[in-house]
Amino acid sequence: MEERVHIVVPAGRVESKVLDGARERIESWGFRVTEGEHARQPLGRFGGTKRGRADDLNAAFEDPDINYILCARGGYGLMQILDSLKKPSNNALAIGYSDITALHQFLGLYDIPCIHGAMAKHIMEYGKNHVSVEALHELLCGKPVSITVPPHPMNRAGKVDALLRGGNLTVLNALQGTPYALRTDEPCVLFIEDVGERPYAIDRMLHNLRLSGILRNIKGLIVGQFSDYEEDPQMGGTLFERIRIMVEPYDYPVVFRFPAGHVPFNRPIVMNAMCRLEVTQTGATFIQGSLTANK
Repeated sequence: MEERVHIVVPAGRVESKVLDGARERIESWGFRVTEGEHARQPLGRFGGTKRGRADDLNAAFEDPDINYILCARGGYGLMQILDSLKKPSNNALAIGYSDITALHQFLGLYDIPCIHGAMAKHIMEYGKNHVSVEALHELLCGKPVSITVPPHPMNRAGKVDALLRGGNLTVLNALQGTPYALRTDEPCVLFIEDVGERPYAIDRMLHNLRLSGILRNIKGLIVGQFSDYEEDPQMGGTLFERIRIMVEPYDYPVVFRFPAGHVPFNRPIVMNAMCRLEVTQTGATFIQGSLTANK
C-alpha cells in the first residue's frame, strides 16, 4: 500500500512553490502526498491563524491513513499552539527541526517517535540527491540510522543505549517551566543544536539545563551543529570548550560536531526513540533501528 506524506505549515509561512516543489520530489520517491487544509493560507509571518495551524496538526494526528507529517519549515509559531494540540491517535511520524523541536517535545509526552530532519522547504530548495534530503528519503524507505562522527578533542568516551531527546537549544530553553520541558529526572541521550546565537546566550541556556538538574541526569550528550555565530574571546574559551567544562562533573559519553542542525549536511535522526551512542578515541557511532520498528 502506498505510504502517505501529509504536509503541514505549523510555524513560519512558506510560498506555494515550496509546497508544490516538495510534493513533486516526494511523489517521485513513490509516496502519496497531501497537505493540510490551511497550508496555503499564511497570515503575517506565520503559516496561518493559530486555530488553522492547530486544526491541521490535530486532523493529521487523527487520520489513520497518514504515515508521515512533514512540516514545511521552522521559523517561529509552534509554541503558540502547543496547548491546542491533542494526543495523536495514529502512528504518523512528524518530520522537522528548529522550531519544530516544540512539536517533538509535545509528542515526547506520549513517547511518540518523530524525525529531526529536512523539511518541505529543504526538499524543494536543495538539488537532486542532496545528502540531507536523500538521507531522509532512505530513512522513510526503511534504512536504519547509522552515523559515524570523526574524533574531536572535546569528546568523552563511553557507550550508552537510551531514548533520544532534545533538538534546538533555544526552543528547549523556552519550554522550561512548561509541561513540554525536558524532564529533569530522565536518563536520556540529549541532542542539542542551534543557529545564530551568541556564545554567552548559549552558555546561559546550558546553565539553565545544569541548574535544573537535566545535565546531571542524562546518560549521554550529542552536541550537534552550532552555526552562524562568532567565538567570544571574553568567554574564557571556545563554545565547545565551555560546553565540555559544563559537563566535566559527569561521566557520560559526549560527542561534538554531530552532523545535524542548521546546516546543509543535516542527517535525520529519530527523536523520542531508542538510540545507541558509542564514543571512542577514534570517533563516535550513532545507531537507531529502522522506522518500521517504531510504527
